[in-house]
Amino acid sequence: MQVWFRTIGLLVCLSGCAGVGEISEDVLEAEGVLVQGNKLAANSLALNSLALNGIALNGIGLNSMDPTSLSAIQDAGVKGARARAFLRYAIGCAFAPSQSFAFTWWDAARVAHEETYHGELGVAPGWSTGPLDLQGQRMVSACVAARVNYYEVPVLISIRSTQPPLEVPGDKELDHFPDVEGAFWGNLWGTAPAIYACYNSETVANSRGWSRDCAAGHLRDDGTIEECGMIDIVGPCSAVCGPLISGGRYYRLCGDKPDGKGKSKTNLVVTTALP
Repeated sequence: MQVWFRTIGLLVCLSGCAGVGEISEDVLEAEGVLVQGNKLAANSLALNSLALNGIALNGIGLNSMDPTSLSAIQDAGVKGARARAFLRYAIGCAFAPSQSFAFTWWDAARVAHEETYHGELGVAPGWSTGPLDLQGQRMVSACVAARVNYYEVPVLISIRSTQPPLEVPGDKELDHFPDVEGAFWGNLWGTAPAIYACYNSETVANSRGWSRDCAAGHLRDDGTIEECGMIDIVGPCSAVCGPLISGGRYYRLCGDKPDGKGKSKTNLVVTTALP
């Protein structure tokens, strides 16, 4: 059984999570604002919940949503479960700890389920009063993609960026999450939704040892690589993002469309690190 408790901006698994016992609770409490659990299924990224940009979340009432978004999160089937999973992680990334979003949906037996999703990281708190702007779309997209887990198991990660409020991980966090695994960027709300990932060649084995495969790809038994759903793995970060900056904390600029068709760079990148 897994038991979870929440401090400000922190989700901690007390039992049943790989390696979590190696990190002391006092460190997590002291430096936990950028440390998040992740287990979002890859297939939750590519679905009609992407229309959720139209939500006006500040009303909390269901009538504040556009019909497509409302239908997505109230669906009683598999699509609804994926839409709610996506929204829960998107809210966690976008909202600050003081913000939350509540709604109701009904299962096939017409039993009502009350849901409340709490903010954690605060990369786009303005989503509570209107649609995400372009920076909000990109930062929430990168943050959600960073929390996808091929095995759908919770793993503690350090989420960092050059963008506030993720740009100042504390010394204890840096000490306990020293191995940068890679980076994520893109836009799930764009006219052509796309999300990219790259990996740190020096830490691939460590990432896979922690059941984190989505930066480098899942290694099949035959030696081939399987990507995590729509996350496009574009190679080593050294080739598409350059070196780690600020003492190895994060990648600053990555190829906006690393497909050979353009040379523009984006700084709306999320870097992840592991113990």
